[in-house]
Amino acid sequence: MAVSGTLIRPNQYFSSCVNTPSPRFNPSCRKQFCLKASAGNTDGEERKLTRKEKDGGWKIEYTAEKPATPLLDTINYPAHMKNLSTQDLKQLAAELRMDIVHSVSQTGGHLSSSLGVVELSVALHHVFSTPDDKIIWDVGHQAYPHKILTGRRSKMHTMRKTSGLAGFPKRDESVHDAFGVGHSSTSISAGLGMAVARDLLGKNNNIISVIGDGAMTAGQAYEAMNNAGYLDSNLIVILNDNKQVSLPTATLDGPATPVGALSSALTKLQASTQFRKLLEAAKSITKQIGGQTHEVAAKVDEYARGMISASGSTLFEELGLYYIGPVDGHNVEDLVNILQRVKAMPAPGPVLIHIMTEKGKGYPPAEAAADRMHGVVKFDPPTGKQFKTKSPTLSYTQYFAESLIKEAETDEKIVAIHAAMGGGTGLNYFQKKFPDRCFDVGIAEQHAVTFAAGLAAEGLKPFCAIYSSFLQRGYDQVVHDVDLQKLPVRFAMDRAGLVGADGPTHCGAFDITYMACLPNMVVMAPSDEAELMHMVATAAVIDDRPSCFRFPRGNGIGAVLPAHNKGTAIEIGKGRILMEGSRVAILGYGSIVQQCVGAANMLKTRDISVTVADARFCKPLDTELIKQLAKEHEILITVEEGSIGGFGSHVSHYLSLSGILDGPLKLRAMVLPDRYIDHGAPQDQLEEAGLSSRQISATVLSLLGRPKEALQFA
Repeated sequence: MAVSGTLIRPNQYFSSCVNTPSPRFNPSCRKQFCLKASAGNTDGEERKLTRKEKDGGWKIEYTAEKPATPLLDTINYPAHMKNLSTQDLKQLAAELRMDIVHSVSQTGGHLSSSLGVVELSVALHHVFSTPDDKIIWDVGHQAYPHKILTGRRSKMHTMRKTSGLAGFPKRDESVHDAFGVGHSSTSISAGLGMAVARDLLGKNNNIISVIGDGAMTAGQAYEAMNNAGYLDSNLIVILNDNKQVSLPTATLDGPATPVGALSSALTKLQASTQFRKLLEAAKSITKQIGGQTHEVAAKVDEYARGMISASGSTLFEELGLYYIGPVDGHNVEDLVNILQRVKAMPAPGPVLIHIMTEKGKGYPPAEAAADRMHGVVKFDPPTGKQFKTKSPTLSYTQYFAESLIKEAETDEKIVAIHAAMGGGTGLNYFQKKFPDRCFDVGIAEQHAVTFAAGLAAEGLKPFCAIYSSFLQRGYDQVVHDVDLQKLPVRFAMDRAGLVGADGPTHCGAFDITYMACLPNMVVMAPSDEAELMHMVATAAVIDDRPSCFRFPRGNGIGAVLPAHNKGTAIEIGKGRILMEGSRVAILGYGSIVQQCVGAANMLKTRDISVTVADARFCKPLDTELIKQLAKEHEILITVEEGSIGGFGSHVSHYLSLSGILDGPLKLRAMVLPDRYIDHGAPQDQLEEAGLSSRQISATVLSLLGRPKEALQFA
């Protein structure tokens, strides 16, 4: 039988030898390297577990079979980790790493970020006691180790699936998830709120916020640190520094060059050989002198801070946080010692522990990949080869990028902005072609919007590509800095509508509503990839006011593309009729138009002829088209993959003001339900939302007075 995740581990006799006071190994122990592990091994074969002797680390050989994890198998909750020795914790980290690789290889998901915090997760749950102590994971895609250690290991195979585990920490999933996340840079603010609440309630639990160097580029993190320094509540902030301030997919060649002064300061700290020598000297002094080293430790600490103050630690200390670091984030022993000492301090105030980690740590394919295997589909554990489904079409994101590149080739004023999401927005392709015209501003959506406004004010043509749900973070800037001044910033809102496995934190439910209420904004949505290219071209020529267009996650439908992937500008505020029918008209907005067409085809089989129209614009509305549909049909249904208050509301408002609703017209608006829809397969989500072709058909049949037939579709 193949041995998966062959972890090199000594047996109990060997462990007892390691833990003896003598620093030398007993030679007789070297022969005892095999252990029969029954967990997951039904055929009675022995799984070999070996261990590197040179540095005490663990060697893992990944195969496709389920790995042997004898120690991890005994850990159901953090309480089971409390009495583990340092050697046990190292072994647990190795087994946890194997388990994550095996699990994610079966489901897909966020791999490298979770592998990067294995040792940190083990140390945190060994030292602290959740759920009484609160651990807040910023963004949360690195929380797989945390989930495994907090009672959810048996459900990891359901990760990101319908009715399965969420890809991010979620409060109603586990009491160990102190705060729901998905967006960046919220952990310090939430942690500080919890710390102040603890103090007011007279409790004494610990609050730990884990935030990455990328998330530290957002203004909210600094606002929170500034307030934390002022309030002086006990709060532990762990800065997880993997030297990637944007996702590793930021460019086609891998991680982007750091975008801010913070990154430069952190790099100086990491590179300081003097400081590293000092840390080693401090360790040596502590070991030689023992526990009574308060004065020596204080001198060392003062000297260290004096040495590195010019390099960046003063940034945190000026904000009022006591700085510790940098620390090797893959050294369990050091992490445990530091966390225990900070925990034991009677009134430390806010403390920042700066740890250095590596994305994909311990899994060679991830360490070698340009994108560090950040987000993956199912893959082969030995090689890291992903089993990507071949599609005859590209993603909407790629069609957007190709179209924008074509526009930029003929218009040198076009520039592109994204907020640390080069790969997610497709602008990594634009960056490759026009490196001087593409700007990664870090995880800073507010800044991205106003930066784009400044570019527009000076005559450039900025395309600001931000996920629909992430643009919520910069909404005041959209209103005050762009729309109020009528500056021609073009917003490309990816991930509009339901987003499948990423769930409600990334669902683009609200952009139609929050953009179409702005007086000067042109609001568009393509029904397919060809229309998307035309809308990119349309936005490029709108130079007297701001504009936006939304498009979904996923691949195109196979529409005929414009020549050379260069779109043609559409007349502003003009929709189109796709299918002619009678009695019933369905007016769709955006990619949901395809479900409307599907419904019309279903209804044909029941001798119902339906008109299907593609609105294209929510603002300005094609009032002539709407008037025509209302007057020529008994029933008008608007359909959109967005929240209440969006396209349907604008249509009904127009029909009300024009007096058309005073007549016999039956009007219905189909929108996303007024609740958040959990992660799951896209079709499952669409069904839950009531927006599938079947459900549109059922609505039509019900309005036509054929309820029994409607039930067959519902």
